[in-house]
Amino acid sequence: MRKITIIGAGQSGLQLGIGLLQNGYEVKVITNKTAEEVAQGRVLSSQCMFDMALQNERDLHLNYFDQDCPWVDGIGFKIKDTPIAWQHRLDKPAQSVDQRVKMPVWMKAFEEQGGELVIQEVDVNDLDRLSKECDLLMVASGKGDIGKMFNRDQQRSSFDKPMRALGLTYVKGMKPRDDFSAVDFNLIPGVGEYFTFPALTTSGPCDIMVFEGVPGGPMDCWQGVDSPDQHLQVSKDIIAEFVPGDLERIKDIELTDDNGILAGRFPPTIRNPIGRLPSGGIAYGIADTVCLNDPITGQGSNNASKCVAVHLASILAHGEQAFDEKWMLKTFDKYWSYAQWVVSWTNALLLPPTEKMVQVLAACGEDEALAQRFVNGFDDPRDYYPWFMEPNQVDVAGNWA
Repeated sequence: MRKITIIGAGQSGLQLGIGLLQNGYEVKVITNKTAEEVAQGRVLSSQCMFDMALQNERDLHLNYFDQDCPWVDGIGFKIKDTPIAWQHRLDKPAQSVDQRVKMPVWMKAFEEQGGELVIQEVDVNDLDRLSKECDLLMVASGKGDIGKMFNRDQQRSSFDKPMRALGLTYVKGMKPRDDFSAVDFNLIPGVGEYFTFPALTTSGPCDIMVFEGVPGGPMDCWQGVDSPDQHLQVSKDIIAEFVPGDLERIKDIELTDDNGILAGRFPPTIRNPIGRLPSGGIAYGIADTVCLNDPITGQGSNNASKCVAVHLASILAHGEQAFDEKWMLKTFDKYWSYAQWVVSWTNALLLPPTEKMVQVLAACGEDEALAQRFVNGFDDPRDYYPWFMEPNQVDVAGNWA
């Protein structure tokens, strides 16, 4: 039986670990937090997942939350101080499950299906030892010194600094939208973006507020926010100043819990997937470890799920052959053939929109077929090419090549 060790018990680590167990592999997952610590800790992400990514979970029988989690039925889009404001339903609904809810359940499922879950801090020297005890060592957590093993890919990384100051606020008491549930996206030119959507958290259904502030601008305002109450008040103040049309929706909101907040910033980065160990061994990085996107397009957990699908198939197809550098590079290239389109689209939205892009977004308000295609691009961003990402291919009436 082939042995695979995975560092990290998040979306990619556990999904891959369970998939491998179901195909007869011996799998060890190492993480630095128990299920109880994850459940009682601070929120980790916003994780709105669309149908293709959710189907990967269903294929492994990991869709435990369909009865309890509110569905996200569509996407609404507004640009402040313009007439652009429209919405459209997704072909298939999306879903957001707080990782403090999902990961403890998946950790239990991993162990019940025969996986070995080890709780410990891991450094590079530990990885060196672990690499000699398994057929393949995979890193699904890129924090600290472990992440430094994977060198930045200069050609594929467009930015060397954070492009947004990020704020995340989990709330209850938000007034539902009038028509259908949606990712409600607001673009505030020169300032940043705000979007919100329903989700499931530790206390039940909630709404997640996501703030993306241009560094140095008025939405870059989380420094010195030291308490949960301050964080909630800053969230309300941002809405009052930049999205006043949502004031009625948020008038009764309160935090889901004191840990339902997050703020920070990071540079979107692509890394080499092969990490060199002190003794000459190698580790293989997956998901956010080597392909870290800004959350402006909500693709993080989606990318992780799709990354797992690629890697699970590649591992199974490889049989008893060695997981050498050739296999690693070939497998990463398979994943990059998808992820490159997500990265390009996400990075483009971190820059001021081109005039043609604005025209296309305006046309979505007049052309239902165009709006439908745009919102479903969140499920499969490859479909934005060329008609949206190369907007000379589409006219303002919505006719695409």
